[in-house]
Amino acid sequence: MKDLGSIMKQAQAMQQKLADAQAKIAELTVEGTSGGGMVKVVLQGTGALASVELDESLLAPGEGEVISDLVVAAHADAKRKLDEKQAELMREAAGPLAGMKLPGMPF
Repeated sequence: MKDLGSIMKQAQAMQQKLADAQAKIAELTVEGTSGGGMVKVVLQGTGALASVELDESLLAPGEGEVISDLVVAAHADAKRKLDEKQAELMREAAGPLAGMKLPGMPF
């Protein structure tokens, strides 16, 4: 029975680490860019779009389609970075169990 108690303590510690990692994820912000920095977007850890910054040279008449494409590309860049940071935090929290396919675990 002693081993079961040890396993339960380890599970509780891991659960706390995962909760801590999720809190860190919620606090993340990442910036994505496109068009050589002409468009910048900031995503929060939750995936919410926090801001969009456009270079004024894009605001000329007839540039609407270009702006749309650049905003989508900048968002994709930020989303990729956010996904990488989230995965890294979850791997750190999982410790030796990282990479194992356990039911109900997000890593």
